[in-house]
Parts: sequence; structure tokens; C-alpha cells
Amino acid sequence: MIESKGEEKFNFQDERFADIQMLRYQLSGFEALTTRQKQLIYCLSEATLFGRDITFDQFGKYNLRIRKMLEAVYLNYKGDREDNNFRALEEYLKHVWFANGIYHHYACDKFSPSFTEDFFNKEVLSIDSKYLPLREGETVSSLLNELCPVIFDPTILPKRVDKADGKDIVRSSACNYYDGVSQNDVEEFYARLKKEGPKDEAPSYGLNSTLVKEGKSIREDVWKVDGKYGSAITKIIYWLMRAKDYVENEQQLKVINLLIRYYETGDLHDFDVYSIEWLREQEGRIDFINGFIEVYGDPMGLKGSWEGIVEYKDLEATHRTQAISDNAQWFEDHSPVNPIFRKKVVKGVTANVICAAMLGGDEYPSSAIGINLPNADWIRAEYGSKSVTISNLTHAYDMAARGNGFREEFVIDSDMRKLMDLYADKTDNLHTDLHECLGHGSGRLLPGTDPDALKNYGNTIEEARADLFGLYYIADQKLLDLGLLDSNEAYKAQYYGYMMNGLLTQQVRIKPGKQIEESHMQNRALIAQWAMELGKDNNVVELISCEDKANNESKTFVRINDYVALRHIFAKQLAEIQRIKSEGDFEAARMLVEKYAINLDPTLHTEVLRRYERLNIAPYKGFINPVLTPVYNKQGELIDINVDYSETYTEQMLRYSREYQTL
Repeated sequence: MIESKGEEKFNFQDERFADIQMLRYQLSGFEALTTRQKQLIYCLSEATLFGRDITFDQFGKYNLRIRKMLEAVYLNYKGDREDNNFRALEEYLKHVWFANGIYHHYACDKFSPSFTEDFFNKEVLSIDSKYLPLREGETVSSLLNELCPVIFDPTILPKRVDKADGKDIVRSSACNYYDGVSQNDVEEFYARLKKEGPKDEAPSYGLNSTLVKEGKSIREDVWKVDGKYGSAITKIIYWLMRAKDYVENEQQLKVINLLIRYYETGDLHDFDVYSIEWLREQEGRIDFINGFIEVYGDPMGLKGSWEGIVEYKDLEATHRTQAISDNAQWFEDHSPVNPIFRKKVVKGVTANVICAAMLGGDEYPSSAIGINLPNADWIRAEYGSKSVTISNLTHAYDMAARGNGFREEFVIDSDMRKLMDLYADKTDNLHTDLHECLGHGSGRLLPGTDPDALKNYGNTIEEARADLFGLYYIADQKLLDLGLLDSNEAYKAQYYGYMMNGLLTQQVRIKPGKQIEESHMQNRALIAQWAMELGKDNNVVELISCEDKANNESKTFVRINDYVALRHIFAKQLAEIQRIKSEGDFEAARMLVEKYAINLDPTLHTEVLRRYERLNIAPYKGFINPVLTPVYNKQGELIDINVDYSETYTEQMLRYSREYQTL
């Protein structure tokens, strides 16, 4: 999709491979920033890109060596590049780049190569060994003996994150956060730390370390300058130091200094101090996230994957999120949850609409469109949270989806399609705002409740809680009163789109015979399936079958018969999910997730996949970063930062491997 603005044209869609469509995002308004602001963005962007190898290593202990070996074959291949084996290797490598490793970024299943092992062995052996990731004293043959089974044998380390009930989810997951420990070891180790540590203002134990068992002793290998990932962290700190020369205010300087201290000490108390001061920085146009943040990639929900994003405020759009955050106490007070689970005083809720300037680590190439941090419950309760909705990414998604036939295929009738054409983009953004700005920061844990009490179900329950908060309030008169919506029918577009996604269309991301495993997808299925059951007696939501004579088949559609009743169901769900979170009710969380969030109807799944395949739409999207280049005058003074969008996906990935290799 090419968008025209006068003479300017921007192509949001780029190459496609397998199930992935690459997009580009535009740095709208970047040219209006001051030179100092652009310099700050540039330095923070370099700090973001230097964390790439950390994420690769966290997502699997063999990822980095496999990536380097694949790149060596790709760059040094002397044969016919149209050969089927080479083209299959190229696609496999693109998958590895996209997923930061050999496991699918969403499903967590190991990629299955379409090139032969014989072809791969032959090509690796033909390369000058100086291009291969050999350890000291290691031969090429021993390198292949170690890595080929990991690549080609589907039974070896098959899943990056395996949360299947009844398994030792630590031992069955291939992510590289644990070494030699069992699930029971992990639970006992961190239970002991929590018992011995402070009851209030406790740090997020385990967030920045690998848990290692040596003999009978267990220890943490902390990720810091003089510890694991030290060479990468040193580069990150270098660019954070450079960024200090261009800060917009003293609070930004304080925040960067505290982040550097945390990277130096690895002390999670330092991380909490940094997080609180990061919350307090509100005045600058530029902001960033850099560190070990989200725990979705750990089956235990403890270890933070490394991620980075550099951003600047979208001043025109930020009034939307500010209107929501300014009324945070009203939303909390009117929430349908039990008053004992509400916050009496909502503190420090701030929200902005921002433009991403650079994505890195676990935010690249696939990125979130909204972020709410910090994740520590006690910091949220005492100091608040900071939320962002990323406008230039959502805009790229919207532009790429225009005219792709998706709504014509899956939305029940023309009236609903018209309603969604009018309001879906706006209500999607508002739902993201409510989810991030208020949903994650709403409610409170009862005294004595362990924040990790829900264990491997915690991420799914938390995402459901935030989504339900947004679903409940998207239909509230308050949004019209605030001028955020201009129609009391608009919320129906969000309700229909959400239920259609949870009951039907998100299944296009799941291969036949598989279950739902990713936390955000589980959350949406949980809400939609549970809502349909709760409304069954009154037929609030149903799946209906319609004949498609043109294709000689029956098609399933979602039909919502009572939108008001559906909102009441969302209120009931939110009340129960908040209770589970507040009380740490593990068994109730397990029951909901296992009953509603995992299993698929294979017949319906087959139908959805068949209908979607005809549309020829890639189910997954990711982004190519812009290239930021300093511009100097004749005196050698930096006078601008140039933005270029012409770098291809392959060029970018190879350049990143060349210029930002640290491990």
C-alpha cells in the first residue's frame, strides 16, 4: 500500500516470505525535531541496536551460533542461488532473523528447514573456517555435529516456551534462561528469596539472571557489565553515555545515569529506583525503553527478555491518552470489580501517543503497539505507570490492511462492515489506550498476595484483565463525554472485531493440529469463549453457518444479538479476573485458561484456515527499521540526522549482524 501526501509517497509494505509480511513505519514529524533531539534519538537508537545478540541468546542457547553459521553459508555460497536448497536456506534464515532464533516468534515451535542436511553440511564444509563461529580448538565437523541435530531433528528442543499442563515446563522449554534446573528448583529458589527478602517493595526476583545448577548448588548468573552479556551491555552503556550530552532536561540525565548504574551492578533494587525515576520523567519529547523487561518468553514468567525502543511524542494525538489518564481515578472508582480490589487512590498514571524511531531486541522486527510499564505491582500501586500507544506502527498496519478482503470474508454482513469501516480503527486505538494506560495499572493485590502466585498462567490472566478493562469502558458514556468517540454505536465495531478475532480469525496464526499457546492469543480466546458460554442461555453471542454458493461451502460467522448484554458479561468477567489476580487464586486461573484459552475445534480451525488462505494475506507482520545517519558540516560538526527507508530486510539484518555483533 502506497500512501500519497501531495508529491510524497511512502510504501508501507515491503517483501513477504512464508507467513510474514514486512512493513515500514514512517518517522512522521521527525524533521521538525531540533538537532539536539535528533542527536539524542540517534544515540539511544545505537544503544537499542547493540542489545540484539542478547535477545538471540535468551531465546535459545544455540541461536547465535546457528545464525552466524547460516549467514556464513548465505554470504559465501558459490552455487546457483535459484537452487531449491539455497532458496529454502534463505527463507529459513529470514525466519531466524525475524524470530531472534530458530523458534517461531509467536507459536514458539522450532522451524522445520526445507533444505537438506546433506546440502547444509556440504556448504558449511566448503567455507573458509574463519567465517564460521568456531570455539577455540573446535573443528568444523564438531560444529556441525553439535548444531545440525538442533536444526534438523524435530524431537530435540522442539519448543522455545512450553507451558503444557503436567510437564516440567522449565526442562521442556528451550529458552535459555535456565541451566540444569527443574521447575521445582526454580520455584523453591525464588520462594526462598521472597521469604528472606523484604515483604514490601520487593524486587522482581530473577528478572535479570540465568539460574544455574552446579552439582547440588544453585546460583544466579546475573546479566551485567562484569557478568553474563557483559560485552553487549558495555556497548549499550557507551551509547547511553553519549546520549547524556543531548538530554532535554535534568530528569532525563538522572534516568540515564540510573540505568547505567543498574547495568553495572545488576542489582534489581537499582532497577526499581531507575523505574521510579523513569516514571517521573514527563517533560521531554524523547523517551526510551532499554533493558530486561517482559517475561512472556519465560515459561515461569520471571526472566525478562531484552528489548529496546526509542520514541518521540506524537503531540497531536497525545490529547486522546491524556484525556484518559487525567480521568484515571474516575475509571477506577466506576470499575465493575469488587471495591476491595480497587485502588483507593490512583497514582501517577500518564499516557502518551508516540512515534517509534527505532525498534530493538524483543520489540523487533515484530513489535507491540502499546506498552505499559513498569511491571512491578508495588511500583504501579505507589508511583503509577507510564503508557504509550505507538501511532506510526498502528498507522502502518492500517495502511497495509486496506482493501485486502479480510472483512469481506469474515464479517457477517455489509452493515457491520460499514460500521467497522467507520469506527474500527478509532476504537482499536482507544481499546489499546484503555488496556495500556489504565487496564494494567488498575486494581490492587490484597495484602500478602504473591505477585507471581498465578505462575505460568499469570501472563494470560493479566492480559485478559487489561483487555476486559478496555472492553468494558469502550462502551461507556464517559468516552463520548470526553470527546473521544462521537457515536454511541462505535463500541459495537470493537465488540464485533474482538469476538470475531477470539472465536475465529486469530486461528489463522495456528498450524493444523496445534493448540493456542501464546499468552495474548490465549487471553483473547479465553474472553471470547467464556463470554459466549456465559451468554448462552440468552443467545447473546453465537456462531452461525451460512451457505456460500459461489464457493460451494458453508461458512461460519460470529453474530452478536445483544451488545448491551455482552457488556454486562465483560463486566462479570472483569470482576472475576480481578478477584483471581488480587487473591492470587492459582486454581481458578488454571481452570479458566485450560477450559477456554487453549483448545481449538479442529473442524472450525480447518475452515478458517481454508478461507484465509484464499485471501493470500500473511498472518504475521513485522517492521524494517529506518536507517539513521549523522550528517556533518565541513567543520566536522553534526548538523542533522538523515532518515532513509530504502534498506532491504536482508541488507538490514546482515548489517546488524556485522555492525552490532557483541556475543
